[in-house]
Amino acid sequence: MTTSTNAFAVVTGASSGIGYELAKQFAEHGYDLLLCAEDDGIEQAAADLRRDGQNQVTAVRADLAHYEGVEHLYAAILEAGRPVDAIALNAGRGIGGDFATETDLREELNVIDVNVTSTVHLAKRVVPDMVARDAGQILFTSSIASMMPGTYQAVYNASKSFVQSFAEALRAELKDTNVTVTSLMPGPTDTNFFHRAQMDDTKVGSSAKDDPAVVAKQGFEALQKDKEKVVAGSVKTKVQGAMSKVMPDKLKGEMHRKMAEPGSGDE
Repeated sequence: MTTSTNAFAVVTGASSGIGYELAKQFAEHGYDLLLCAEDDGIEQAAADLRRDGQNQVTAVRADLAHYEGVEHLYAAILEAGRPVDAIALNAGRGIGGDFATETDLREELNVIDVNVTSTVHLAKRVVPDMVARDAGQILFTSSIASMMPGTYQAVYNASKSFVQSFAEALRAELKDTNVTVTSLMPGPTDTNFFHRAQMDDTKVGSSAKDDPAVVAKQGFEALQKDKEKVVAGSVKTKVQGAMSKVMPDKLKGEMHRKMAEPGSGDE
């Protein structure tokens, strides 16, 4: 990979969904890629994104819920032997259900490990290198869920609130450098997220969702324009994001209940 003159981007959670579409955006704009996901679909994703020999794409299979998985990914970044021009910290997962009576502790801790711990861990490895070079772009996949109490998604929304706060704080810390930080804030998006979160029977899980390609394109464009954050997706999602800025938390919690309560998809 060291012979390439292309810019170099790292994308996590890149085997499908928003992560794959983000990787596709980077590929279409001439980047070489290092893609990471925990599932074997990452190999096919890498194969699909190799553009007729015009870019180089490497796949790394690693479970970022574990310390060793993040270290394995960072070792692969170092092995590439080149600076990271852009990184999309996109890997994430959720879990739905009543916290007190339905959800499993191990599943919720896994959500925290993926969404929070691995994000901090990987950023701690990559961001100092960018600051030392005084160059780089960082994209965090947050969520409009970060702005509202997550009734029946209590741990997930809290984890995204962490990511949002973390991204905004890093941006403020790095304001006098040439390292940029952008937060991508999707709404409900048509990916495997809700099925994996055991939310197929909820209103949000069974309703129409945003196109991940649209979400990723808006995120990539915001990154290139050095925007602080972007609520990405459909007009409906952007309106919901705007409302979340002014709506009282109690009302947002009730709105979320109607979307995420188990069985609400049948109502």
